Parts: sequence; C-alpha cells; structure tokens
Amino acid sequence: MTGTAALRSAAVIGTGVIGAGWVVTLLAHRVPVTAYDPAAGAAERLAAAVRASWPAMRLLGFAGEPDLGLLTVVDDLRAAVRDADLVQENGPEDEALKRDLVATLDAAAPAGAIIASSSSGLPATALQAGCAHHPQRVLVGHPFHPVHVIPLVEVVGGDRTAPAAVARAMDVYTRLGKRPIHVRHEVPGHVANRLQAALWREAYSLVERGIATVADVDAAITNGPGLRWSVLGPFVNQHLSGGAGGLAHTLAHLGPPMVRWWQDLATPTLTAELAAALVEGVRAELGDRAGPELAEARDRLIVGLLAAKAHEDALP
Repeated sequence: MTGTAALRSAAVIGTGVIGAGWVVTLLAHRVPVTAYDPAAGAAERLAAAVRASWPAMRLLGFAGEPDLGLLTVVDDLRAAVRDADLVQENGPEDEALKRDLVATLDAAAPAGAIIASSSSGLPATALQAGCAHHPQRVLVGHPFHPVHVIPLVEVVGGDRTAPAAVARAMDVYTRLGKRPIHVRHEVPGHVANRLQAALWREAYSLVERGIATVADVDAAITNGPGLRWSVLGPFVNQHLSGGAGGLAHTLAHLGPPMVRWWQDLATPTLTAELAAALVEGVRAELGDRAGPELAEARDRLIVGLLAAKAHEDALP
C-alpha cells in the first residue's frame, strides 16, 4: 500500500523484538511512525534493529534502505499517540500493566484511532476494562515473530469492541501485507498459540518419557508434517491425505485411530529437570551454530517460501 493513503501515521508503544518488527513493517510501507519505549538506549537499539532487519525486507521486495526519517522516537507516551491512526501496544505480557497502559493510550489517542495490543494470549476484554473514553476501538492484534516476515496477525475483539473496529483493523493489517484472521471468541492464547501449545505439550512429554530426543522431535516436524503445514493447513492437508475421497475418507478411516492417539497424549510437568533437559537438548542439536545466523537463515527461507507461495494460485 502507499502508506499515507491508507494509514497516515502509527504509534508503536514498546520497541523490543515485537515492537521493532512492527516498526520495520510500517516503515517498509512508508507509514510515518512515532515510537515510545521507556528503556534507556531504546532509540539506538531500535534504529539498529531496523537496519539489521532490512535485508529480509529487500528479499520481500522493498528496495533501497530504510527511511529512518519516517521514524520519530519520543519519551512522552501521550505525545507518541497524539496523531496516530493506529496504536500498536507491545508492553510486557502482564495483564495489570497492560490494562493500565491501554487506559492511558485510550485517554490520549484520537477518538478514531485503533488501539491494538500485540498480546500473545491476554483477552481484549481485560485490556479494555480500564478504558473510560473509547473502549470500542480497543482490540488484540497479535503478530508472530519475526513480525516483519511472518504474515499472520490474529485480530480479537473484546466485549466492548465495535465490529467496525475489527473490520478496520483487518483492513489495515491486510494493507500492511499481513494475513489477518478474525478470532471470533476470546480464549487464552488466541488460535495459533493454542495450536503451538498442543504440539509443545506432546513434544515435551516425548522428551520427558525418553521416547525421543529434542533433535529427533525437531527433525520429525521439519522433515515431515512441518513441510506440509508451511503450505497448507491441517484440515486441507487431511483432505488431500484422503485421495479422491478427501477429508470424509480420512475421517472415516483414520479418525478412530486418531481418537485413540488423543487419549494417549500426556501432559508433562515442566520441572526444573525437564527444562534443563530441553535446554541441553537444544544445545546439543545446534552445536556451534549461533543464534543470529540461524535467525537470518530462517528468515531467508521463509521469505523464499512466501514468494513461491504467492505465485501458486491453486493454494487457498
């Protein structure tokens, strides 16, 4: 999109890993950004994060260098949101803190601004509880790390959120190149984190019970269903597994065994011993590979996959 046509300005509150990703996304779409973060040295770290993220943006088709002239970092929270059309909040995942923060944003932002929290699991109803001005424009807009690369954004309204605010947020995120989904009822963790948590639960249990190593579990996903999941979702993949009979055939023939597998799934206890085993397992799997290099390789491959998917009209 041409940023000024659809979104005149945005405020990003909190510029850690998630907030910085939002800044990169907005700058790439030529949206002026005012950022606020109370941590010492936040402005310098944010500028460095934008520059470090820009190679991935070039791969996504954004030429040149980031225009840091579109970015203003301020030390006054209320001033940060004074002229914003979109306020993207990225504070710590603490319900009381976020509730107070969103109430302050609600009092300071223009009446027409969308206030979206990047919360990974808190309900919008709780976050808008302290809003005395315009709670109807408060919602969750949960992205996925790395924010500037991964398209998914979960949009979740609260009890007091207006349908028009949800529709507008969906439109804004779409214009920013995202793939928003509307989560129609509030549940802890929204949708994607709940799906991840279900997998993590069994993955941790398999390691805890000595059935597989950390590296084995990772390999089972990255060399198996993860390859399919990156192209099609679980339901469509099951549909294709059924051949000519589609999903109906899969459910008829594999449904009963799947129910038995569900009944055998375990819930591990995240003890200090299990946590240590998981950490050691990751260390052994990675060896001398460094985190930054892994992240860069991951991002390059994801961008390539996104580009390839964009040319496959047969995909939903």
